[in-house]
Amino acid sequence: MNSMAWIGIIVWGVVVAAFGLLSAHPPGEASATGLQPQDVVFLVAGGLLTCLIGVTGLLGFMGWIPGIKKDGAKA
Repeated sequence: MNSMAWIGIIVWGVVVAAFGLLSAHPPGEASATGLQPQDVVFLVAGGLLTCLIGVTGLLGFMGWIPGIKKDGAKA
């Protein structure tokens, strides 16, 4: 995968996390048509996990994680 694919994964994680955060209602507000609190937690956690996967993949792809590339090997 190229670096643009990893950047896309990171952006998708940000979108999912933002959707979860924007869907949350204030605790005192009773809403019949809204997401349940656990749904918001799952959206935010899933978005952050997707961002983490993308950042780790991008760093690994770029060779910034020590020990991934062998000494003297060219990518």
